Amino acid sequence: TSDDEKIWNILEKCCIKEEIEASGGLDVRVKEAGTTFSVGQRQLLCLARALLKSSKVLCLDECTANVDTQTAYKLQKAISSECQSRTIITIAHRISTVMTMDKIFIFDQGVLVEEGNPQLLVHDESSRFSSFARASTM
Repeated sequence: TSDDEKIWNILEKCCIKEEIEASGGLDVRVKEAGTTFSVGQRQLLCLARALLKSSKVLCLDECTANVDTQTAYKLQKAISSECQSRTIITIAHRISTVMTMDKIFIFDQGVLVEEGNPQLLVHDESSRFSSFARASTM
């Protein structure tokens, strides 16, 4: 059906299509708490679900924190390519997670202390974001 085609298209864009096909396709039985899939695969599936719903705002809370480097790359790639017309609220502790964002907000104990484009802030020696970047391995 056209709905199935749309689902497969989104799964491909989220770099999870092959795993779903290998697991039995769209009719795969999913264990309680989604344990049929790895943590990274579940993250990619959650992103696919949000894209299928055409969500205008996505809230991502450390979406790459508990996944391997390859899956983190897949998530970032899908977010960058498929979410350009959406607002993304990201809670992140990795500098690399936010470097492609249009604008970031830095909070200290719940108070907004800095905002701006991360590419500009990282080069501003006086910015908190620049300090974070220097202290991290990005």
